[in-house]
Amino acid sequence: MRRRTPTAPRSLLLAVLLSLTCATATAQASPTPRTPHRDPKAPTSFVELRDIDPTIIEDIRYATPHNFTGVPVTGYTQPLCLLTRSTAEALHRAQRHLLRRGYSLKVYDCFRPQRAVDHFVRWAEDLSDQRMKAEFYPRVDKTRLFADGYIAEKSGHSRGSTLDLSFVRLPAHPTRPYVPGETLTSCYGPKAERFPDAAVDTGTGFDCFDTLAHTDDPRITGIQRAHRDLLTTTLEHEGFTNLPEEWWHFTHQPEQYPDTYFDFPVSRRSLTSHH
Repeated sequence: MRRRTPTAPRSLLLAVLLSLTCATATAQASPTPRTPHRDPKAPTSFVELRDIDPTIIEDIRYATPHNFTGVPVTGYTQPLCLLTRSTAEALHRAQRHLLRRGYSLKVYDCFRPQRAVDHFVRWAEDLSDQRMKAEFYPRVDKTRLFADGYIAEKSGHSRGSTLDLSFVRLPAHPTRPYVPGETLTSCYGPKAERFPDAAVDTGTGFDCFDTLAHTDDPRITGIQRAHRDLLTTTLEHEGFTNLPEEWWHFTHQPEQYPDTYFDFPVSRRSLTSHH
């Protein structure tokens, strides 16, 4: 008679198999450790405008819901104006000229990261979202925003030498906060009816998607024309060029980064000089 090899009780074998199965499943379910995401930093040539000229008023609209999307825009971690140093210094010189005449510059947008431009593109493609139409594009069908040039996949703002701005008469009055959901008024209506942002009357509000915002539109006359001309000539004297379709849009020449579209957040932490 052959001796049978001793075997473990069936219950013990089942327990071992179950334990191995659970261990394998747990190992497969455990996430692979990831390297913490690090946002890119700005080149050392970028500065915060306040460090160059703290007298320039800042109303960084895309860090707030008061813009054509109706929400704070991706990439605007703080309401700051970041620019290349040469652009900020040229703006400082323009500010000194206006201060002598009783005015101050007011900036709405400066460096704009590529992720913010991508946010604009996603918003423009969502035709169901028209919550801010009554103020910013009342006469433009949203299906036309790309074709008419109001929205694009790249922006000069992402290169660090372009900004949007107007100016105010001193002493400046603070801008009241925008309340999401409040009744909107057209950006091209009479100044007394538009959102009160304390800027001088230039015929339209900032970011008005309308041909009236074209810098040399012949329908803009009188004091509105005088204000546009003063802004343009003051900035041109310091090396800025205007985008003809937007009276508020200027680029300092020559651009330091004419072919680079940066994507670091609008934040003081993005400045390499502060690390």
